[in-house]
Formats: sequence, structure tokens, C-alpha cells
Amino acid sequence: MITTFIKGKYSTFSESEKKVAKYIYERPDDVIHYTITELARFSEASEATVYRLIKKLGFSGYQDFKISLARELSIPKEVSPEDSKKDLKNFVKSVIDSNMNLIKQISSVLDIKSVEKAVKLIEESKRIFFFAVGRSSAVAQSASLNFALLGLSANYYSDPHAQVMVASSMDEDDVVIGVSHTGTIRDTCKSLQIAHGAGAKTIAITSGISSPITNEADVVLYTATSDPSENSFIVNRIGEFLVLEVLYRCVLINFETNLKKHFNKLEKVLKPKRF
Repeated sequence: MITTFIKGKYSTFSESEKKVAKYIYERPDDVIHYTITELARFSEASEATVYRLIKKLGFSGYQDFKISLARELSIPKEVSPEDSKKDLKNFVKSVIDSNMNLIKQISSVLDIKSVEKAVKLIEESKRIFFFAVGRSSAVAQSASLNFALLGLSANYYSDPHAQVMVASSMDEDDVVIGVSHTGTIRDTCKSLQIAHGAGAKTIAITSGISSPITNEADVVLYTATSDPSENSFIVNRIGEFLVLEVLYRCVLINFETNLKKHFNKLEKVLKPKRF
């Protein structure tokens, strides 16, 4: 999807390209009727900038881009929270619809071959580490617990100093999964870089297409993107949760026949803790 791809690569565009990109995802219904000259004029950029952006988006030419954008616009849109926030019932529905839309986006950006590679790295490793900071830490912690419940050696670190100390002593039997919504967090990128340099395999989970964290990963799994104009403090992390759930389920189904005894043992251990 064009708008999804634009949002995912937005941070990699030049300032002039960002003007065009923003105009496209904010006014796609207008853009499909514009010539390249008109889009350049209305977005306050040059025709060369528009053409350069179109090429970066993977299109052979402007007409090819407009046809694809028109097809994308034919898909029914969900009601945005802004349109319904005065009505609580509609607002709640719009929030749910928005999250469902993000989930649908993941199916278009998540590469199955990359998932297969990531699952293989996890299954062949002796230890699994999750690195994340800030709001992504909760995602990493949840995933770490899931994999630990499978009987795997899984740990997560949210402190950048602890991450680099642990990463420096890793080897080829370790795999590190770095979680960063934007892919531009220096601490997470640096920690993955050190782990990779020490010999560990690395997996990046991010919505930032071609973002810095992808340069430090053996495998990249892309999640749904958020609107670049949206406040980063309110962007949810459902995409990262879902991609990690996919990984967890894939590993689970491969180990399922050997896990019955393990799960029975866990059930006995946890039973006294319930009312």
C-alpha cells in the first residue's frame, strides 16, 4: 500500500521529499487528479523531487504511481477518531476499527520468508534476548515471557547499559530481537550492533522501512506504520505485539509435540497460585 510505504520510509526522505510525501498521504483523493507539475506546485517542491520520490516508492513513472494510488483509494476507509470523538460509542468503535486497520496493514508488509528465517534463527539458538527501550520495553518483556514459557532461555533488557554489557559477551549461539517502532532509537540500534559484532544473530521488529535498526539486523520484520504527523507518545504498539505473537505461535507449533509434558508441569506449578 502506497500510504503505508510512505509512512514507513518517511524518516528517510529529504526535507523536500517529505513535503511531497506528506501532501500525498494527506490529500490522496486530490493527487490522483494532478499532473506531476501540479503536484510539484501544490506541495511546494520541484518536479525532479516528485519524480525522485516516485522512484523511491518503487514506481516506474508518475502514471504508474497514480493508477496504484487510485486502486488503493477504492478500498473503503474506516471512520477516524477525529470524525467521531464527540460521540463516545462511535469513538470507541473508531479506535477499534483503527487498530483492526493496522492489523490488516501488517498482512501486506510482513514478509513470510523473513518470518521463516526469524523462526529458524530462534529455534537454532541456545539463548534468546529481547532489547528495547521506552514504550517498546513492555512489548519485549511480554514476548520474553512467552518464549520462556516454552522452556526456552529467553531474557529481556530495557536498560541500554545492561544491553551493551550483555551483548558484548554473546556468540553465534545467541539471537537478539530488537524492538523499535520507528527504528531510529540510538540505544537499541547500538545494542544490536554490538551483539551482531560479537557473533549473535539479530532480528529487528520495526515499522521504519530502511530505518537505522534495519542495518544491524540479519532479519527485519516490518509492522504497521503510523501517521508521521501523529504524536509519537500516542502511537500504539499493537503491530509489534502482533508480529512477536506470530513468531511465538510459529515456534510453538513446531515444538508442540514435545511441549505437552512441559505445559502439564507448568500447570501444576501455577495451580496453587490460583483461587
